[in-house]
Amino acid sequence: MQAALVIPAYNHGSRLPAVLADAGTLGLPIFVVDDGSSDNTAAVLNRLATLPEYADMRILRHRKNLGKGAALRSAFSAALEQGYTWALSMDADGQHRAEDGCNLLARARSAGGRPLVVGVRSGMDGIHVPWTSRAGRGFSNFWVWVCGGPKLADSQSGFRLYPLPETLHLSVQASRYQYEVEVLVLARQQGLQVLEAPVEVVYQPKGERISHFRPGRDFLRNSATFSRLFFRRWFGLKRRP
Repeated sequence: MQAALVIPAYNHGSRLPAVLADAGTLGLPIFVVDDGSSDNTAAVLNRLATLPEYADMRILRHRKNLGKGAALRSAFSAALEQGYTWALSMDADGQHRAEDGCNLLARARSAGGRPLVVGVRSGMDGIHVPWTSRAGRGFSNFWVWVCGGPKLADSQSGFRLYPLPETLHLSVQASRYQYEVEVLVLARQQGLQVLEAPVEVVYQPKGERISHFRPGRDFLRNSATFSRLFFRRWFGLKRRP
């Protein structure tokens, strides 16, 4: 499998050294997207890029914050141009353990074909897990299914294995967090197999955790995306060209 590791980052400068050190244990080429960060993310990446262990790391930059979905698309396109046909995505906040990426890769190999594999996070009942994350997962799982997507246990997990170029050809409209749910719906509707594999999650205590999720704002964005997908499925409304 010609796979690359993709890490979208937005104001994760304090976490990136540890995240990238962990990511390096997978032995995959790394594509990091600095999505218009306003902290020291750029400086941290520039410093790490001078180290021999990151000689193969590719840094992509957005001049302004475009959203997680846009960052993923940039990295997917860059990886595909370099000849990689799979992209393993991992968040930059330190909640994922790189070794679990082997579970996603193994799931795809055992299934055969070109599936999209989603990591099902265990440990979501931990004391540091905010209630919004637990509630949001159930809300998202239900609406992904209602909108014509697969029935999954963790539709909000950011630890995934994407087949390229199939994912880029799905024409996902959302460009922020909602990209990750829309891609699931369109994948199933367009015949792309969606599977799951177990992964662990590490939530840092409040005050140490870096999160850009805003319950009110992102609930409205999620609702708008699901409404669009719902009406497209049930009433045949198409996206305007």
